[in-house]
Amino acid sequence: MTVAETIEALRTQLAAAREARKSVGLVPTMGALHAGHLALIDQARRENDFVVVSIFVNPAQFGPNEDFHRYPRPFEKDVALCEAHGADLIFHPSPEVMYPPGYRTYVEVTSLQDGLCGASRPGHFRGVATVVLKLFNLVQPDRAYFGQKDAQQVHIIQRMVTDLDLPLQVVVVPTVREPDGLALSSRNQYLDPDHRRHATALWRALTEARMRIDAGERDAEVIRRLLADRIAATPGAALDYAAVVDADSLEPVARLRGPTLLALAVKFGATRLIDNVLASPT
Repeated sequence: MTVAETIEALRTQLAAAREARKSVGLVPTMGALHAGHLALIDQARRENDFVVVSIFVNPAQFGPNEDFHRYPRPFEKDVALCEAHGADLIFHPSPEVMYPPGYRTYVEVTSLQDGLCGASRPGHFRGVATVVLKLFNLVQPDRAYFGQKDAQQVHIIQRMVTDLDLPLQVVVVPTVREPDGLALSSRNQYLDPDHRRHATALWRALTEARMRIDAGERDAEVIRRLLADRIAATPGAALDYAAVVDADSLEPVARLRGPTLLALAVKFGATRLIDNVLASPT
């Protein structure tokens, strides 16, 4: 396995893979790898001849009061995990490589970026779309792998790929969870023991809401209020949003018809957690 820190080194390695007619899978990450990331790498390994993992804490997607400087960066551990799971190449650029002096170009996927996490993190998805498009351009993968936990991010990237006619497949991998249901996240390590214990409320609330839908509830406000009430009753939890939206447009719905995304964002202290489930009422 090779680590490339420059665009030139990345392109040299990829040229050799392309010359050998190898298919390329890309797993974009910000590092601090956990079992969720490893599930993406494992699927990329099964489906491609050559696997690239990018490790880049992207400053463009962090707001001024967010955790860019304290975001975990255990690079040596990440390298060992990538190697153990069969990655062929790690792309680990510096911010100066990705955004050199004079950089001015950003990408926005309008409408889809405005609600849910975008409402409380203005500019976040502009940063996400920009760095992902740059990675797609640099790596030119056949397939790129993302987790369902970041549902809004996935929709934005899928729309960008469609709208810009990018020649690659976006593969969405199911959310990986702890045994108690908490969705894996690099930010989980910020939680103190009490907050970690109560953080399972997100998964319990989403599961209960989906069960209510399966039992016949079709009023979206009833489901949204159920989600909000369960978080309000959780010690240490502060609700950012509880949302019931169309799974394609991400617009709020009044009545549940067809694929629907149930989504939560909750803060425990300074740590913001997100989770979601899909429901398919008929």
